Amino acid sequence: MARFIFQFIAVYCSGLFAGAALYIELVEHPERMECGAALAVAEFVPSYRRATVMQVSLASISFLASIGAWLTTSDLVWLIGGILIASVIPFTLIFILPTNKKLLDPALDRNSELALKLLRRWGKLHAVRSTLGTTALLVYLLDLLFEHH
Repeated sequence: MARFIFQFIAVYCSGLFAGAALYIELVEHPERMECGAALAVAEFVPSYRRATVMQVSLASISFLASIGAWLTTSDLVWLIGGILIASVIPFTLIFILPTNKKLLDPALDRNSELALKLLRRWGKLHAVRSTLGTTALLVYLLDLLFEHH
């Protein structure tokens, strides 16, 4: 029973993470960019605050549940999926956070070429997070699909 609970939580949270990340990548950010740099930066600020808490929580919970699934099944695939979903956190801190700080800086000229460049960079970096989260979900799901008892 514990195995099922850990696997369910890992899949559920990684699915929510991947879905949110893909939505941001494929819908929200492109729409934001169509509105021009000034409005895109203005929308980025509250969106960032809300998304940060949700995405860190989902990635962390999925990772912890994947460790539980790995320990209860001895199936290395759950550890691999967990490492993939957890990797979004250091990736964000190392590569995305510097861009976020510049976009959140009140001194940034929201109509500038720099603002546009930062938004484009952020979109490319965020695509990596989407890929990591989606890959973790696929690893989990493929293991469940092909698991043999």
